[in-house]
Amino acid sequence: MGWVRGREIGHGGFATIHLATPAGTRPSDHPPLMAVKSCDAALSSSLRHERQVLRELGDCPRIVRCFGDLLMAERGGEELYSVLLEYAGGGSLGNSMKSRGNPLSEPEIRRHARSILEGLEFVHSKGFVHCDVKLQNILVFPSGGDEEVKIADFGLAKRAGERLSKGGKQGGFEWRGTPRYMAPESVNCNEYEPPSDIWALGCAVVEMATGRPAWGSRAVSNAYALMIRIGVGDEIPEIPEGLSEQGKDFLMKCLAKNPKKRWTARMLLKHPFLAVDCVNNDEEAVRDCGAVEFGDSSPRCHFDFQDWVSMQCSRTSWESGSSLSPSLEMDSNPLSTVSSSAMDRIWGLARQEGPNWEDSEDWVMVR
Repeated sequence: MGWVRGREIGHGGFATIHLATPAGTRPSDHPPLMAVKSCDAALSSSLRHERQVLRELGDCPRIVRCFGDLLMAERGGEELYSVLLEYAGGGSLGNSMKSRGNPLSEPEIRRHARSILEGLEFVHSKGFVHCDVKLQNILVFPSGGDEEVKIADFGLAKRAGERLSKGGKQGGFEWRGTPRYMAPESVNCNEYEPPSDIWALGCAVVEMATGRPAWGSRAVSNAYALMIRIGVGDEIPEIPEGLSEQGKDFLMKCLAKNPKKRWTARMLLKHPFLAVDCVNNDEEAVRDCGAVEFGDSSPRCHFDFQDWVSMQCSRTSWESGSSLSPSLEMDSNPLSTVSSSAMDRIWGLARQEGPNWEDSEDWVMVR
């Protein structure tokens, strides 16, 4: 597809996004706009991977469309690899919320959560995991008086069940996605599967409802403390008080610490919080939701576990002389036992030689 590069609308650590129009059209023709994501051909492995994932996924109304890719020489002999994508006139949902300066209303949260879940259910049904669900990767498409959202940025996506490559390791530990959205099993056991996307969705819903990141705005200031909060004990992101009982119950299903108890995208799409005719604070509907038959034998609440099923990671006690700060020291209650392998991984993720957490956010909008 021939196209003409327009103005820059965003850039990240390795790629730049420009507006583009099909070649041979004039401004008076009101040609359709595209977003062209480009990077140096020698550094294009992630972008090529994203293109391949989008090709294998195929078309879905809840996923940003891809129109193709190409390799072309720029002036000076530099080769650029580019992927042509559907243009989102509203930018990312994260930037949209920053611009308005207010949290979303519950009807907006419900509508956006349903759209994201429909996209995730499609992705998971195709055997993929997104691995980086967050508001910056949810794009907004104005549609009349409403807004539609679609999932974007599949550069970190992987096949479900696929072992992660050594090339993505940081200091010997695999790190995918954005820290504040990482699921407990990702922190503890290096596990990135469909339930991890659902946990990230829960964090995104918390952010939609409060206007603040899950785990608080200072979550990235101490990476080790953040990893401890995510991976150890029973703490989950704070459930917004302003949400209806249905909304709170929906979040609890997304943020179950044990991925085996976390609801799937297909199950969540049947939750009363997302029902078109749901009534706020209808506690009976929330209770009834637990009785819905989903055709899935996997247990999704504590009543399903007659015999406790332990996690993959073995549990052990803290050794004396812990290097944790006083605010993070654990007492002698049962929560003071944690997985040694998980703690080694948390330390590896958060140590100074590890990734630069402050540079983990995505695109810097310049429009």
